[in-house]
Amino acid sequence: MAEIEILDSTLRDGSQGEGISYSVQDKIHIVEALDELGVKYIEAGNPGSNPKDMEFFQRAAELKLKHAKLVAFGSTRRKGIPCAEDANLQSLLTAGTEDVVIFGKSWDFQVTDILHATLEENLDMIRETCAFLKSNGRNVMYDAEHFFSGYQANSGYAMETLQAAVDGGASVLVLCETKGGCMMNDLRAITKDVVERFGSKVKIGIHTHNDSGLAVANSLIAVESGITHVQGVLLGFGERTGNANLSTIISDLQLKMGYSCIPPESLMNLTSICKRVAEITNITLESGMPYVGQNAFAHKAGMHIDAVLKNPAAYEHVNPDSVGNERVFLMSEVAGRSMIIEKIHKFNPDITKDNPVVADIVKQVKDLEHEGYQFEGAEGSFELLVRKAIGKYQPFFKLHYYKTSGEIPLVEEGLYSFAQVKIAVDDHIEIAAGEGNGPVNALDNALRSALKTFYPSVDHIRLTDYKVRVLDGKSATASRVRVLIESSDGTDSWTTMGVSCDVVEASWMALVDSFEYKLIKDIEKKYQKFI
Repeated sequence: MAEIEILDSTLRDGSQGEGISYSVQDKIHIVEALDELGVKYIEAGNPGSNPKDMEFFQRAAELKLKHAKLVAFGSTRRKGIPCAEDANLQSLLTAGTEDVVIFGKSWDFQVTDILHATLEENLDMIRETCAFLKSNGRNVMYDAEHFFSGYQANSGYAMETLQAAVDGGASVLVLCETKGGCMMNDLRAITKDVVERFGSKVKIGIHTHNDSGLAVANSLIAVESGITHVQGVLLGFGERTGNANLSTIISDLQLKMGYSCIPPESLMNLTSICKRVAEITNITLESGMPYVGQNAFAHKAGMHIDAVLKNPAAYEHVNPDSVGNERVFLMSEVAGRSMIIEKIHKFNPDITKDNPVVADIVKQVKDLEHEGYQFEGAEGSFELLVRKAIGKYQPFFKLHYYKTSGEIPLVEEGLYSFAQVKIAVDDHIEIAAGEGNGPVNALDNALRSALKTFYPSVDHIRLTDYKVRVLDGKSATASRVRVLIESSDGTDSWTTMGVSCDVVEASWMALVDSFEYKLIKDIEKKYQKFI
């Protein structure tokens, strides 16, 4: 099986995406995750660009990586500055990595109009930089920036820039599709030309951007055209519309095209590692992302669900287990009894499709969705509905009342809402208060405070997302709203929902479902240990 080297640039190119900023500790955690995944190279930043990146390289030197090698990134020497006196190149050496990525200009327009250098000066900068780093014991990968644009404008000069890098000792030539606008047939032809010219001397790589929505496709075409080194970002984020999505590329290459990118056993951890990187980055993993999104193997239509239950190959292109994801059946008014049965069998495998409780649950779902519920986005609330219908549910507490209030001007910076709850657990009464930056936050804190006396594990619940959808805009402020809350305990995540004309009541309903879902799962896990 042919091997494709993977270089992940989440910490360098990915960090240029809007709203993304990593601390040094964040970078360390992402390096550990990518090493666990088994990529060959991790492009970890430009040590000459800021003190944070230099601090990272100092700390990262102590890491014991099993699979990946860290790579420092920088540019060719500046015009008119000898390599030995160039601060950027000295920073690359100080970073201490065996491998470095150097980018230089391949487009004559960029050389003359952006660098304000002559074409010959640019060739000298590329050649001398690669030679300087190689003479200092570094393995040099050369990123030919704007290569495809440069080739289309002046193919002869673009090829000269690659030759300069080879003459200087670069071991990898990376063709960068920097503007993200190259069409597939053009990229295929240009890549083949480079492979024929240089492929016997050095490795050829690809680095694409997604401005035309073709970053993954163009990366795969480049592999088919003979390249053996692929760069990208694990989750595809980055400047403008983002970079090539490595989670998709790796899966396509390894599962469908017969290439080896990462250890086979690591591929089965792909989804969990993607979730971890998204969490560290403080973004939501796109639900529709191929292979690793929560909807990648989600089925909603009744006929589809029925077919998948008989044979998953009916609607799934790969087994979700192959990438560590899982099959999901979305509950909605278009789902049939097969879907309901699949859910019920988690709690009671003896119930058949003809059991009256199945028809009752289907009716409840349709009635509730008519009121504004949407269970496909709230699996936690749907599971509780099923448990109640089949007698596998017992409330963990009884609400006596809750109150919320607000105060302006602020009593304390960031805190302007207050809540009080009174609950009963068996014969015990608990009254608790909470404050927060809104009534829902205050209610969450109050309920958590009341429950942890009886159920300490609720302290581990964290609300990771909160959405409000107005269902009937015609009624203005009297409109019904649907509240979705996504929660996590650090290991699992789940979504619950509430619907009401009162946003606080809808939020309360979603909160209660969230806490009860967690407590039920805790009981089941404890029970599993004893059987």
